[in-house]
Amino acid sequence: MPAVPSQPDPSPARPVARRTAFAEGVDRLRAAAVTEPGRLRAIGAVPALLVLAFGATAAWQTAGRAAAADDVLHRGRPLSAHAAGIHRSLADADTMASSGCLAGRQESRTTRERYEAGIRTAAAELVTAAGSPDSASTAVVAKLNQPLPRYKGRVKTARADNRQGFPVGGAYPRTADDLMQRQMLPAAQELYQRENQRLRTDHGHAVSWPWAAIALGVLALAVLGWAQYRTYRRTNRVLTRGLVAATAATVAALLWLVCGHALARAGLTASDTHGVRSPARAASLADDTAGRRPVREAQAAVKEWTSRHTRARQADDAGDYRTARDRIIGMDADTSTSVSFEAVDRALASAIAHETRDFEQAARGGRGALTGLPAGASVLAVLGAAGAVLGAGRRLSEYR
Repeated sequence: MPAVPSQPDPSPARPVARRTAFAEGVDRLRAAAVTEPGRLRAIGAVPALLVLAFGATAAWQTAGRAAAADDVLHRGRPLSAHAAGIHRSLADADTMASSGCLAGRQESRTTRERYEAGIRTAAAELVTAAGSPDSASTAVVAKLNQPLPRYKGRVKTARADNRQGFPVGGAYPRTADDLMQRQMLPAAQELYQRENQRLRTDHGHAVSWPWAAIALGVLALAVLGWAQYRTYRRTNRVLTRGLVAATAATVAALLWLVCGHALARAGLTASDTHGVRSPARAASLADDTAGRRPVREAQAAVKEWTSRHTRARQADDAGDYRTARDRIIGMDADTSTSVSFEAVDRALASAIAHETRDFEQAARGGRGALTGLPAGASVLAVLGAAGAVLGAGRRLSEYR
């Protein structure tokens, strides 16, 4: 039988699936990456990107900390001091108003002038505190502004009635003092706490370490070191100028970042210790004779003030109102509580002025350590990235 010729397959041919341009591009990149020129391109690109990321992160984080340090120096501390000044001025004015009402027609000119000075100072401090960016603090300032005219009106009425000998004049000082003690001084204390907390928040942000930037800087140095070691093993070249320049720029930026922030942290911490927390624990935190002397004077005056007030209270309880009054408002330096109060006030004012100078000096030093760091880190990062690319490009040119 003759052989039967083979017949073509009647089933249709399957079309070959076409690959996308993206898939073909990935394959080409993968193929190029396993060649030495491809590896050299990666050696230039990866360190350059890491150095740029390090510089950008360093600039971003140091700029934020510099802004926080500016807030501490120019906003936080002044507003906190203004809030403390409001409380101190109101308390002093209330003390002088009470002393004047007790003296009646014998009220001294000094007492009256100190009351008016305290009210003026408190009003001026309130105007400054009203500029606080914290809406809650602004609301507290409004709580202080509302009762202040009523307080002044009651004290004025009490003085007018006392000069004319009206018995009703004694009621107004009590209502004025009640307004001060129940509304105004607690609001002033709340304002101080809010501004002090804002100051603490700004300070905490200013002294926090830029860990992300430091980690990226260390990683960039490690990759640059590996790249140079690999180049040495493959080519026997001890140094590659571009990679050495990139390493030097990265080391300089990292050292500047760490040392500059350490100095800033030291200065801002000193300003917090001796300028913010010291009024609360002044005796233990005062670090020099000029700071300890007024604190000790204030402590001694407070003890004497307490002792004289106790004796005045004993006289009042015994029914000897004239002696009690003289011990409260008299000007005898050996017996009067008002003299002791003035001594405390002077000593505290001296201590506050000293600590304010210490704060400003330390805070300015800390802020100065961050000057130029964001821009400098950016410039060094760009130079380092350029060096990494040029260093790899130099080796790559040998394959052409």
